[in-house]
Amino acid sequence: MTSERELQRGVLEELEWEPAVNAGHIGVAVTDGVVTLTGNVESYIEKAAAERAAKRVSGVRVVANDLEVRLPAPLQRNDTEIGRAVSDALAWDVRVLHDKIKARVANGAVTLEGTVPLQYQRAAAESAVRRLTGIKAVYNLIGIEPTVAPSEVKSRIEAAFRRSAEIDAGNIRVDVIDSKVVLRGDVRSWTEREQAERAAWSAPGVRDVEDQLKVKV
Repeated sequence: MTSERELQRGVLEELEWEPAVNAGHIGVAVTDGVVTLTGNVESYIEKAAAERAAKRVSGVRVVANDLEVRLPAPLQRNDTEIGRAVSDALAWDVRVLHDKIKARVANGAVTLEGTVPLQYQRAAAESAVRRLTGIKAVYNLIGIEPTVAPSEVKSRIEAAFRRSAEIDAGNIRVDVIDSKVVLRGDVRSWTEREQAERAAWSAPGVRDVEDQLKVKV
């Protein structure tokens, strides 16, 4: 079993390894498999990259990302400038149903709203804006339109798990209530947990995924 000190060292090393992160400004604390990141980063995309790096480390159960985005002067933009950039980014990305999505900007934080048929379209909208200069946070409130029966959603997700080489389908239980998917069981790593959640979101009509999967360490 990995000790808290070993886990902390592993996360610090992974942050150092990640080229998109300046690890010198990030602190790492570990308690019962929960990793807390503190400190300052220069962009929202760096904050997200630090979280992804921490999740890659074996033994990490949860990541609490308390990093604060402090933009250097050359990267600072006012809300009007950010709003124009967000509008253009959504309009120019072929994956985004921009006519179904509205965006609001306040103090550098972008909020996305609306409804789309599929999760990947919801994720694409966030992806289109999260790398823009001047953004401090992105809140994705885009909903998913239900399109198929719950029983069909369940069977499609279970079939996707069986096809995946990265997911042990036998240890995961899938329940569907209306358009909400609940995942229960044990997985071998945070990566497997994310793969299972991503597969669940890929089913048409899924509006919410409650991930109760536990990472065995």
